[in-house]
Amino acid sequence: MSTNTESNVIKETQIQHAAGVDESLIPKTEKGRTVGPIDYMFMWIGDGVNLGNMTLGASLVVAGIATLNMFQTFAAAIIAIGIISTIFALNDRLGYRTGIPYVVQLRMSFGVKGSVISSLLRGIPAIVWYGFQSWIGGTALNEIAKILTGGAFDNVFICFVLLQLVQIGLSLYGFHAIKWVESLTSIVIMLALVYVFGVLLTSHSTVIAEKWIQAKGSWGLPFFAFIMMFMGNYAAIFLSAADYSRELKSGISDAKRGFLYFMPILIAYGFVLAIGAMLASATGISNPVKAFAIVVNNPYITVFVSAFIVMGAIAVNMVANIIPPTYVITLITKLKYKVAVTITGLLALCSFPWVLVQDSSAKGLGMFILIYSAFLGPIVSILLIEYYILRKQKVNVADLYEEDGPFAGYNPAAVLAMLIGAGAAFTKVELAWIIGVVVAGIAYILLMKFAFKDSKFKKGTIFE
Repeated sequence: MSTNTESNVIKETQIQHAAGVDESLIPKTEKGRTVGPIDYMFMWIGDGVNLGNMTLGASLVVAGIATLNMFQTFAAAIIAIGIISTIFALNDRLGYRTGIPYVVQLRMSFGVKGSVISSLLRGIPAIVWYGFQSWIGGTALNEIAKILTGGAFDNVFICFVLLQLVQIGLSLYGFHAIKWVESLTSIVIMLALVYVFGVLLTSHSTVIAEKWIQAKGSWGLPFFAFIMMFMGNYAAIFLSAADYSRELKSGISDAKRGFLYFMPILIAYGFVLAIGAMLASATGISNPVKAFAIVVNNPYITVFVSAFIVMGAIAVNMVANIIPPTYVITLITKLKYKVAVTITGLLALCSFPWVLVQDSSAKGLGMFILIYSAFLGPIVSILLIEYYILRKQKVNVADLYEEDGPFAGYNPAAVLAMLIGAGAAFTKVELAWIIGVVVAGIAYILLMKFAFKDSKFKKGTIFE
């Protein structure tokens, strides 16, 4: 940690006392960081090997006609992963150097009050997806229970509640639980996928070669839209990169941290996408669960697929959907971490995921994703502009924890830039993320340097 670039040499007790926040939100010191590089890589592998990413791969093959061929698929994936890893390494730097979480990092740009709005844009969707993933996992758990009991037990809601209680219990231990859960699930799931990959190559290589590998594909809008879609799956996660990097042991350079993102995402995401596309090519079915049952002709296939879904749901929730909203609740309500993480689980329980999974809800869910995703690019752009261009990587961490300090109130420039970027993102849905990033970034620089350069908050100013 460099004192030349960060004014953060202060005692934890001073921050905690001044801000009245739970200890989970105060800057992580070297002693409190327990996640090593290997565990960190397993965490991102576990996050990448899930059914949603496999479905994304299957979407490349529609009705037997590939929108992208194999070369185009991996070219788009590598480009997207390179961008994702770069943004991760850039946006995680403040959290890694100072140990602060994302909800506190937001105050740097949006102010104490303004950060509430921007943090909710990350927290609320995470709670919805927490419930959604848990319901999918509960449905799969119910299938396992039906087989094991010979059909005597059949109650998805009970399985959903049970799975949710397990996840709440695991999340009470924070990143200590995430480390071993992600390591276990990533190894088990990857081994299972290697088996499926082998079956596809040995039994379905001809049809896969015809429909995907040798397909002409497109280098036009579908290619670039897939890059944006690929990145969209990580837009919320790398936005709150500080929540993860603050747990990583110190002494790792920026370039090496970029590698810790690039390699596991490439391995997991790339492999899962490929299997999804191969399954769709071999079966003509875009639903991976149904495609599995055809490809792996085994009486225990339902148990295998269901176990994969359950473990994948837990892995994704532990990384992407539990910690961010918990920190939001902790900061806003001043509740302890364990109470907040329990509330997060209960809110996910009450998010009516059984309604969201219905076909009739697909349009509404898609609109929900579109609306909140449009804000994610602008927010990360504003954070990066603030930290690297306007502040030159110099932040007084103690000020971020002062409710009535220099960051009190809200920054109108950040709020306006976010809205301008989101509005622009809606003009071309396929390229929404990159449009939002560019437009919001330019708008924020102009607003901060000209329109609001002398603007004062009620109790201070947000810029130096």
